[in-house]
Amino acid sequence: MQHLLMIYGDESKMLANPPEAVAEITAAYAAYTEALQKAGVWVGGNRLRPTSTGTVVRAPNGTASVLNGPYAETKEQLGGYYLIDVPDLDAALSWASKCPGAKYGTMEVRPIWPVY
Repeated sequence: MQHLLMIYGDESKMLANPPEAVAEITAAYAAYTEALQKAGVWVGGNRLRPTSTGTVVRAPNGTASVLNGPYAETKEQLGGYYLIDVPDLDAALSWASKCPGAKYGTMEVRPIWPVY
């Protein structure tokens, strides 16, 4: 069953990290991604650019309005995700706890609801 592991963190703190810390975090994510791939559970994943690069689209009455910037002002922002295929929620939670995102922020795990 596929699960989305969403990585939330304080974007301002992450962007303020010195180069040594960025290199350490990047290496931790590379090792984690490699572990997912070796286990045969990795489906995909990506890092997201800062929320300031986001654009919000709403069309409640059929007329689209487009706004620049983050969707919501929150302390933690969605910074990336992994899509994994594991037997059950327990396995997904186990992988989420090993993700570097759990060390630096919060992991949200959601099962994928296939649409067809």
